[in-house]
Order: sequence, then structure tokens, then C-alpha cells
Amino acid sequence: MRSGVIAQKVGMTRVFTDAGEHIPVTVLKLSNCQVLAHRTKDKNGYVALQLGSGSRRAVYMPKAERGQFAVAKVEPKREVAEFRVSEDAILPVGAEITADHFVAGQFVDVTGTSIGKGFAGGMKRWNFGGLRATHGVSVSHRSIGSTGGRQDPGKTFKNKKMPGHMGVDRITTLNLRVVQTDVERGLVLVEGAVPGSKGGWIMVRDAVKKPLPKEAPKPGKFRVAGGEAAAAEAPAENEKEGA
Repeated sequence: MRSGVIAQKVGMTRVFTDAGEHIPVTVLKLSNCQVLAHRTKDKNGYVALQLGSGSRRAVYMPKAERGQFAVAKVEPKREVAEFRVSEDAILPVGAEITADHFVAGQFVDVTGTSIGKGFAGGMKRWNFGGLRATHGVSVSHRSIGSTGGRQDPGKTFKNKKMPGHMGVDRITTLNLRVVQTDVERGLVLVEGAVPGSKGGWIMVRDAVKKPLPKEAPKPGKFRVAGGEAAAAEAPAENEKEGA
């Protein structure tokens, strides 16, 4: 199981195929996504990578957070997240994951925070049909109707769909296809819509319900601190040398 990445949503556009068909895509940008720390089974009880992305001024950070980045010898990050990985997919601390970590044609799962809509009624929030336009209904055409406060059941059940705060929810969209990548600019173009607003942070992982393509780099594609691109098959080469 490979690591995911932290990307920033740029917006939507479209790309054209050789046949002239257009594909709507969401542009995701990898803004200096680096490995900050390891989570090991002996120390933490599970195996994971802690990643950071974006930039943040250290003067506004608590000393504890500044020390965390100082240990990893990377600049302070705006967004930090953990990704569960297998033991053979651990990347070195300080490594920067590049856009060609994903390959065109593979499927990914994306997680983001949906756009906030504020306080919304039942028709907008839950797609209720509303009341009748005539025949005795006045003023309350868009109301939700009875919530159960009649003789039976005589109360409103918990979790009843009602007007309230809409949006700002953690949403995961499964099986979005990667159309193309741009390594120089750090862009990943994903087919379809991605939850969140422009500039929002998105977690991108390999799809759990789709097989990983054979050409996908393992344990991943990354760039070391010196600026040289690391080989994706580094562990396999080391095994051969040892043999």
C-alpha cells in the first residue's frame, strides 16, 4: 500500500482527446509535499507516513510545532496529514513526492472539505419536495411539513432530516481517473469534480476498489533533498545488489 499525497485544489478546466472529445478535469497542485516523520509499529502501533504541504511562516507557530519541522529538517508546512502505508512503502524523511507518483489512467480516491452553504432549508439541504403550491397552503410552500409530533409517534426521532447547517463536511469521492500529470509544475489532472473550494487542501490516495496499474512506481516517486530524482524501484535494486 503506497502513500497518498496532500494537494491543493486549483480549479476546473478541460482537456481534449485525440478524437476531439473533451474531458472535464480538476487541477490539483502538489505544493512541496514532503515526508515529515515515520509512524512505526514498534513505537506507535501502526505504520504510516506523516506528510506536510504548503508553506507557513514560523513566527506564527508554537515552539512545539517549530521543533517538529526542525527535527525533519524541512520548512514549516501549512497542512499536515498521515497516510497509512505498508512496511515496504516507507519513504525517507525529507523526501518530496512528485506528481508522477500517479500515472495516467489509474484511479484515485480524493478527500476534501465541502463548500459551506450556511443555514439551509429542507428542500436545499435534503432535496425535499416541499408542500403544495395551492389548495390551502399559504406562506409555507418550502417548509418540510410534519416532523412526527402527532399522536403516533408523538415525538421527533433523533437524526430527523431538518433545516440546519449545510456544507463544511469531510467528503471522500471514490474512483476518479487520473487524466494526466505535469511533473515540472507539480500538477495532477483528475477527471470529474473534487469536493472543496478553490485553494482547499485535498488528500489523494490510490483507489481502494480498483487495482493499482503495473506501471505505477513503487514505493513511490519522490525527489530527495539534494534535488535529484530518486528511483522508484530503489528497494528492488538494493535486493539485487545484496543477492
